Amino acid sequence: MNPSADVARRLLEIQAVQLRPNNPFTWASGLLSPIYCDNRVALSYPHVRTLIKCALRECARQFEPFEAVVGVATAGIAPGVLLADLMELPFGYVRNSPKDHGRRNRIEGVLTPGQRALVVEDLISTGGSSLAAVEALREAQCAVVGVLAIFHYGFEKTKVAFQAQNLPLTTITDYATLLQEALKIGYIDEQGHQILEQWHQNPEGWGALYA
Repeated sequence: MNPSADVARRLLEIQAVQLRPNNPFTWASGLLSPIYCDNRVALSYPHVRTLIKCALRECARQFEPFEAVVGVATAGIAPGVLLADLMELPFGYVRNSPKDHGRRNRIEGVLTPGQRALVVEDLISTGGSSLAAVEALREAQCAVVGVLAIFHYGFEKTKVAFQAQNLPLTTITDYATLLQEALKIGYIDEQGHQILEQWHQNPEGWGALYA
């Protein structure tokens, strides 16, 4: 099994990703969705954690050379630390806003102007948090080589947003691979697969069916 499919299957098995085509979740944004992804669950399973860490390392090779790994707070911190530790590189992270006390940092860790940094996130939905972190790093004069994440929903508008910022994006696995693996292991049937595909094509409009 290729690493993308293997990671997708493991995420389903440990319920880091859950699929409910007939009983959708409500995201924090209010969007109704037949999928919910929380890759932080993988941290509790050493074999899955190791699988993800090694897959991140392999995917990171395409961005080399870089001199630091930077996580996106908060969910991108753990995979970023795992990768930085494996590669024996400096690690830092970017907050969604500066601290309201002390040094009022937004970027934590030691990063220097001109340093080549790889940004790590747990999952990419709209990409907003990752793009904001990249903007903060660029303002600090760091050279961002790209963004690496565990999972990507694969929305077209997200791909366009990254391209507009001239920012390479790579993920270990993605929505299409996840659905293929879910079908193979019987997690969903063909009808469920169709519903999940319909949601992916129009996530905002799909929710109106359940309003």
